[in-house]
Amino acid sequence: MQNRLVLGILSLCLGVLVFSLQDPLVKAVSSHYPVTEVMAIRSIVALPILVFLVHADVGLQAILSKRFGMLTMRAFIQFTSYTAYYLAIAALPLADAVALYFMAPLFIMALAGPYLGERVSWQALATVLVGMLGVLVMVRPGGLFDWAALLSLGSALLYGFSQLMARKIGDTESSTVMAFYQNGAYLVGAALVAALFWLAGIDHAVHPSLEFLVRPWVWPATPDLLKMGACGFVASAGMILLSQAYRLAPANSVATFEYTGIIWSPLWGFLFFAEVPRPATAAGAALIIGAGLFALNAGRHRSGVPANTATCDPA
Repeated sequence: MQNRLVLGILSLCLGVLVFSLQDPLVKAVSSHYPVTEVMAIRSIVALPILVFLVHADVGLQAILSKRFGMLTMRAFIQFTSYTAYYLAIAALPLADAVALYFMAPLFIMALAGPYLGERVSWQALATVLVGMLGVLVMVRPGGLFDWAALLSLGSALLYGFSQLMARKIGDTESSTVMAFYQNGAYLVGAALVAALFWLAGIDHAVHPSLEFLVRPWVWPATPDLLKMGACGFVASAGMILLSQAYRLAPANSVATFEYTGIIWSPLWGFLFFAEVPRPATAAGAALIIGAGLFALNAGRHRSGVPANTATCDPA
């Protein structure tokens, strides 16, 4: 059991690092191409990779799962979550979007009890309120005053629930199969959304997030195509690692290690877009992350797990 916990934490830390590489790639093309085109190209690149991984892991017959409905539902929840997140980063600095997205581990802790039957203490629930205070610090007037912040928060809630679903079905479904379904939902969902806006004749919006959603597809320049394609390789590895993490270990034990992402996205924002996190962002993120770390530490003491057995060295 202890080995599964350590492996789950390591998988999650690595998955967060890998997935963070998508943020600068997507943000770099968000002013010229629609999010649906980015997701479609990413999914097409990832598809053969995931087919190979499923074959090597559990065999292609595993795709025809008896839990097709739950796998599909989880996949489209993930599609909605990541679409909302990508739309948020089109309008917000990476550090702001990511800090708000870090409510996800707190949502996971809050929902683990009613959905999975895992014990969740009053302290863990109280940390959700502290996390929400951190959100208010960030979005107050003079801070992150943009409705795109709600996209990042909504994405966090949906992502948290989808990972609880991974924990629930992980006894029979492999992480590669879950990643395959997720990638399929991205491809199908992106095509359907793009077709819907095309049929409705909607191809322009004022807000950057909406513009990123409704902009018509165009053939990308080679450098941009390579960026979108690179997201496919990144996504394949990231989806598998994150799904594996929540299969291996209790959700309320590994969720806080999502916070290792606070190291990466602000760094990418600074290096590639000259974005410097605002004081309100730093203060709000500190409250959100501090709340999550407190909840995890309290949970380990209740379960008798030493605090130093669940660490992640970013190096």
